[in-house]
Amino acid sequence: MKFTVKKTTLFLAFAALSLNGFAQEIKQDSTKFETLDEVLIKSVRVDANSPITHSNVSKEELEKRNLGQDIPILLNYLPSVVTTSDAGAGVGYTGIRVRGISAQSTNITINGIPYNDSESLGTFWVNLGDFSSSVESLQLQRGVGTSTNGSGAFGASINVLTDAVTKDASGEISNSFGSYNTRKHTVKYSTGLLNNHFEISGRLSQINSDGYIDRATSDLKSYFLQGVYVDDNTQIKAVTFGGHEVTYQAWNGLEDLDILENDRTFNTSGQYTDANGNDRFYDNEVDNYKQDHYQLHWSEKINNNWSTNLGLNYTKGSGYFEQYKEGEDFSTYGFDEISIGGETIDETDVIRRRWLDNDFYVFNANVNYRDKALNLSTGLFYSSYHGDHFGEVIWSQYASNSEIRDHYYDSDGDKYDFSVFAKATYQLNSKLSLFGDLQYRSVNYDTSGISSDLVVFEVDKTYGFFNPKAGLSYNLNDKNNFYFSYARANREASRSDFESNPDIKPEQLNDFELGWRYKSENLIFNANTYYMLYNEQLVLTGAIDDVGSPIRNNSGNSSRLGLELEAVVKISDKFSVQPNLTFSSNKNDETIVSRNGELVSLGKTNISFSPEVIASNAFVFQPLNNLQLSLLSKYVGEQFMGNSDSDASKLESYFVNDFNVTYEIKTNKIFKSILLSGLVNNIFGEEYVSNGYYYTYDDTWSDPTATKTIEGAGFYPQATTNFLVGATLKF
Repeated sequence: MKFTVKKTTLFLAFAALSLNGFAQEIKQDSTKFETLDEVLIKSVRVDANSPITHSNVSKEELEKRNLGQDIPILLNYLPSVVTTSDAGAGVGYTGIRVRGISAQSTNITINGIPYNDSESLGTFWVNLGDFSSSVESLQLQRGVGTSTNGSGAFGASINVLTDAVTKDASGEISNSFGSYNTRKHTVKYSTGLLNNHFEISGRLSQINSDGYIDRATSDLKSYFLQGVYVDDNTQIKAVTFGGHEVTYQAWNGLEDLDILENDRTFNTSGQYTDANGNDRFYDNEVDNYKQDHYQLHWSEKINNNWSTNLGLNYTKGSGYFEQYKEGEDFSTYGFDEISIGGETIDETDVIRRRWLDNDFYVFNANVNYRDKALNLSTGLFYSSYHGDHFGEVIWSQYASNSEIRDHYYDSDGDKYDFSVFAKATYQLNSKLSLFGDLQYRSVNYDTSGISSDLVVFEVDKTYGFFNPKAGLSYNLNDKNNFYFSYARANREASRSDFESNPDIKPEQLNDFELGWRYKSENLIFNANTYYMLYNEQLVLTGAIDDVGSPIRNNSGNSSRLGLELEAVVKISDKFSVQPNLTFSSNKNDETIVSRNGELVSLGKTNISFSPEVIASNAFVFQPLNNLQLSLLSKYVGEQFMGNSDSDASKLESYFVNDFNVTYEIKTNKIFKSILLSGLVNNIFGEEYVSNGYYYTYDDTWSDPTATKTIEGAGFYPQATTNFLVGATLKF
């Protein structure tokens, strides 16, 4: 995990599980289980006719491409989504942006529990390798969405539901292999319902990859264990899951365009010069982090109208990233100058570790009332987070007065989050329903100590946010549904935001969504237009800090206007086309920059990392019931990595195609089925870059009489043609 400023979602929670696919998993006694599942769904999920723009992804859809890549990569073909990978091949550190909005502004919940790190607000799927193997379903809500737990959704939310209860005993062994020595090994089991009340299920996984980028290795171990008690009116789930990741750092990117052109897999991380002047690479320039989650969920059906859900959660995270640093000043680490042979020594090479050790606790409670006309949910959420940030030197060329386990900086962060909400859908008649959602959220963030930049870092901020939402949904007939919604969201700044700008302000969003859904036997079509009006949006400046975390700043007034189109067209019983397309305009109302020592207004500019066109398509051919072939295409238009529309900050457009094939063999001996999967990524070998960074600085050294603004950029190359193949044995 990249910490200090950056990491770890440690979470504990006990919350409203959204169990969308629970009923699909249990065919028998479905009425009983579906009723209990609805208790868990209400806090974070929306239904098909809700005035919230959303996409649902099932376990079966994930399974077809689940060969070791992270969840963001598996969501790459959803509308308005752009994904990227530090190591270039979708294993290790991966990222996702929705509508051009960074992951820090996307709210992630797992079983209703926040997964975003409380301090950095980021999401680090690398801590939960192969988590998609334990996902029952997920829902991506674009825009503000509905009330959710933790930091508010500021452009999108992803609500993940883990494995549902199964009535029958089962087992599963899955193995996959592919390019860059990538391999995944997974074992799953379920006892089924014992005495019609108890189930125990679990998973163990290991993923390894050398990465497309040099030395960008990943070693990911993870587990999932669940115990369930269920009867007619009660469901109690105890869930624990976690992972241990060791990844070689690849967050520096490439700043040299010649190297990008001729040696695009080159990795500058760990590079140093030895005593003979030779370039060397430190072999343990790694991120090493472990995270464990413990959740308990109690859902109760009181009668046909009333139900409740109670959740508790604890998450523990601890780890560090390790770096070899050349020519470091003694003063940085509190070393005293030394004299050797009459020469004063005040610099040294060191190997250092920056640590993050944190704890996250959550209490969550919800009540739901439902009758023919009204569906009402209300609840409260409380979380407490404590994070210790510290650095230590584990080796030094010249040790001076250092002691083992000395800390050269110490800082902590405490965050307390309390929210209450009430939301309702009221069916006025057979065609028209109204939706309302009110949430109040109180956040306190407090820090003390010395940051990794070796400056006093003290923050004490308390915010009160009121987030109202309203909408209506109109069913013209069985095929056509129209909706409109308005939502306001407020969101606090992250730890790294405060480190880069102590005067950083919270951001506010007014989100308007207008949509049409059409569904017939051979065509599903969704059209949605959105207008997102921001005040003090925390946009990415394009720059990154020394651990690869993006730096953000307030942008005053800004807006995003877009049109999203998606469809599933059934050409025949064997062939379908599944396109989606987003057109958008993303603008800062006014951008002021420093140019050659003077402040200059550039007027209206494009918001960073916000392409105007994003398009995907899937050609799906199923010649047999158990054989499916898919050609998956993705186009991302050009985008700027900064907010000044500088050509130096431009990322070129790219068009990438993947090919996916699955073949399931049904058998009556030993195994229930054998699923064979193959995936060829980037089949035409496109040399593309999906992410990067941009920076400027004022140069006064070259000519002391004049200030000149210098621009620079870095790029994260993505893999050319590569493949993954796998087999899953189910019994």
